[in-house]
Amino acid sequence: MPTYSLVVNGKRLTVEAADDTPLLWVLRDNLGLTGTKYGCGMGICGACTIHQGANSIRSCQITIHEAAGKSFTTIEGLAANGSHPCQRAWIEEDVSQCGYCQPGMIMQAAALLKSNPHPSDADITTSMQGHVCRCGTYNRIRKAIRRAASGSTA
Repeated sequence: MPTYSLVVNGKRLTVEAADDTPLLWVLRDNLGLTGTKYGCGMGICGACTIHQGANSIRSCQITIHEAAGKSFTTIEGLAANGSHPCQRAWIEEDVSQCGYCQPGMIMQAAALLKSNPHPSDADITTSMQGHVCRCGTYNRIRKAIRRAASGSTA
């Protein structure tokens, strides 16, 4: 089995995996980073969203072969102590219901705010399209993104 090197959450790591293994499974199964969730496996739901640099990507849609040598941030690396503005806003707005989709939602929101610190409602809608919350907490998600953008905390 081939060996690949990549940077995850600021740490250079080496993993053994088949060329076509999705990065999602390397993160979860090889590296034990289970915060990134499997939702659909087709890049449609957003549950597996992580960062590659400043961009959000669907980790189920990139193979370990394609990921080799690159740098990624998962929900565990966003702020290990939960201090990222999006993480705090999610708690303060009581966004999570079942919580399954929330790591991907938070990662998408963090990428949005990094590129657009003061998004309009239309910007939020556009950025969050393709992220599915089966519990329907979309209004709370929007409020949390607004809160994180404003810098206000409870």
